[in-house]
Amino acid sequence: MVPLTDLPGAVRGTLVEWLGLSVSDLRYMEAPTTALVLIVLIALSLVMLLARGLRARQPGYAHVALPSILPVMRRTRLSATRHAAFLVFLLGVPFFAVALADPQIVFTREEVSRPGRRIALLVDGSGSMVMPFETAELRPQLDRTFYTAVTAAEYFLKLRMESAHSDLIALLQFGNEAYVVTPFTTDYENALLSVTLIGSPRAWNRFDVFGTTIIQGIEQALQLFSRFEFLRASGNLIVIFSDGNDGETRFRGRTLDDLMDEARANEIPVYMVRLGFRKPLGDVPYDALWKSAVERTGGRFYAAPDEASILSAVDEIDRLSTGRIDVQRYLSERPGFSGYALVAVALWMAAATMKLGFRSFRTFP
Repeated sequence: MVPLTDLPGAVRGTLVEWLGLSVSDLRYMEAPTTALVLIVLIALSLVMLLARGLRARQPGYAHVALPSILPVMRRTRLSATRHAAFLVFLLGVPFFAVALADPQIVFTREEVSRPGRRIALLVDGSGSMVMPFETAELRPQLDRTFYTAVTAAEYFLKLRMESAHSDLIALLQFGNEAYVVTPFTTDYENALLSVTLIGSPRAWNRFDVFGTTIIQGIEQALQLFSRFEFLRASGNLIVIFSDGNDGETRFRGRTLDDLMDEARANEIPVYMVRLGFRKPLGDVPYDALWKSAVERTGGRFYAAPDEASILSAVDEIDRLSTGRIDVQRYLSERPGFSGYALVAVALWMAAATMKLGFRSFRTFP
């Protein structure tokens, strides 16, 4: 079921999918049942025709009294059009029969291009995020930087949903360790639920890695892109919500510049929203470090000393994150009857409209 406002798009999508099918793609699950139904319908039709023929032989049963037809009144050549509605109806029967057979599309591999991006969303859960941060619109559970970061991430996801994007979203939380909370998914509701869960006070209290190593979160995000084989694909980006209180520039033998060069080489811009209540750009000691690092990837650094700055930064990231991604979909089996049913219903509605709406299709010759 789809809303009426979405019906044109649903019909268009069904037709596009149906036109891309071939007979070899389908497996008919109810073929014997469909054959039996068609045989019964044909038999009933023949019985009715036979009964009508027998009754027509009775005197006066099938006769109509007409005035004399003058020889000058010729039979019109368009009289055969009265059968057009019935022919359109018959044309829909084969499509209905295929739909009734419950065709299933067997294993297919599809290349789909759609609006959206692959977004790795990083939320800082370190101990320094406990500092106060007053807000009015975001309304976090508590006026602490961590909860403000969580609600800002939720706000970003809702913007993506309202913009009708089809993103692949991954959620990571980091302190002095980094964890993948939700791998890449197209399910916005699942991503929102994950953000809500990590943002509960009980969950944050159990997150016992309260140091801050932003470089480790970035490295984990790049590994996630690699594991999903997205590194060479277009449409990737990383969004970080953190207080920026970390100056680590080396992790596991790799420098911050190495990671930023890798992100730039793979066209993965990094956007960082640095939250610090009443701390404009430069008031946090490491602002210059992270501003230079993320801009090296083609991304942007946002110093957010208040709620308005956070909302402005998130809105701009949303605007800059337009594009299309190519996705490979592997489907083992899914219903394929909708296109055939749609064509059958369209033909039958056309036949009904012709019969009821136009007198020429029901006029005796």
